[in-house]
Amino acid sequence: MQLSGRVRNVRPSGVRKIFDLAAKVKNPVNLSIGEPDFDIPDEIKEEGIKWIRAGFNKYTPSGGIPELREKVFCYLKGKGIICDDVIITAGATGGLLLSFLVTLDPGDEVIIPDPYFVLYEYQLILLGARPVYVDTYPDFSLKEEKLRKALTNKTKAILINSPNNPTGRVYSRQELEMVVAVARERNLLIFSDDIYDRFIFEDSLRNNYLGQLYENTLTIGGFSKTWAMTGWRVGFVAGSKEIIQTMITNQQYVLSSVNSIAQKAALFALDCNTDELISSYKKRRDLIYEGLKDKYEVVQPKGAYYIFPRVPGDDGDAFVERALENNLFVIPGSVFSARKSNIRISFASNEENVLKGIEILRSMA
Repeated sequence: MQLSGRVRNVRPSGVRKIFDLAAKVKNPVNLSIGEPDFDIPDEIKEEGIKWIRAGFNKYTPSGGIPELREKVFCYLKGKGIICDDVIITAGATGGLLLSFLVTLDPGDEVIIPDPYFVLYEYQLILLGARPVYVDTYPDFSLKEEKLRKALTNKTKAILINSPNNPTGRVYSRQELEMVVAVARERNLLIFSDDIYDRFIFEDSLRNNYLGQLYENTLTIGGFSKTWAMTGWRVGFVAGSKEIIQTMITNQQYVLSSVNSIAQKAALFALDCNTDELISSYKKRRDLIYEGLKDKYEVVQPKGAYYIFPRVPGDDGDAFVERALENNLFVIPGSVFSARKSNIRISFASNEENVLKGIEILRSMA
């Protein structure tokens, strides 16, 4: 079989090996999860069921149902996001892919802070673009000198994920303003992945969005985290009308349209407040940070539901295998970074599991 050139550099995620190993462990303490541990609120489920029964089961417009596009547009404008239009996508993942597809040419470079969500790298590679990583260790902050050093005449965009997966870092207003200043000088595009924007634990860091600061931003979000609708695959992208309309045209050929029932449920979800469900994550954040900080080199996460400690010996891959031998399932940092010195721990699990995980990790330090 002759494979296309574009897929030859795409490899299965390094996490697959860990999942294969974990499958051999009976009932591990699982702190690998990348989704909320609460279920979709019942009223959102009922809304979806209502529309199934009502027969809303056909194709929808390629850009999303008009009422959801309008409501997401108003939702974002209420946060001060600069945008002219919105497209509904197959999750934030689909939104990222379409964003890259319509704005990047082969050979274009996209600057990404390291550590980063692994999907970015391979979506860019599939499209012939090149990710350029900016090291943010040890505190995972954005430094202007490093960002500028990564610029070349092929740089087309900067990609920022805040709160960050895997570190839990939430960038300050000053950091975001610095990124915008650099982008504005070169007329660069900014991709702002805001999927964890409701999972922020410090009041001073809330309501800071790149899309508030720079008109040449594509704001990517969705319903998977705030409303736990991970399997329903509804996301959105907001930006200039020209880019969004081009994305709609291309979505016709890439995905046709987004799940009809999920869009109706998402329309309803925007009026459902899940802050109380999300608030419990701060307690779990505090538990795991306090439980590890005297044993590991670790930065307190300010958002999302991940913590990214450095492990003894700086070999996260070996550490994760040893953790599995101790009945703990976490993810090696090498999945998310050019370095392998850290591990990603998710505290999107019940408090009992988090406490068990802390106990095992302390015994391994």
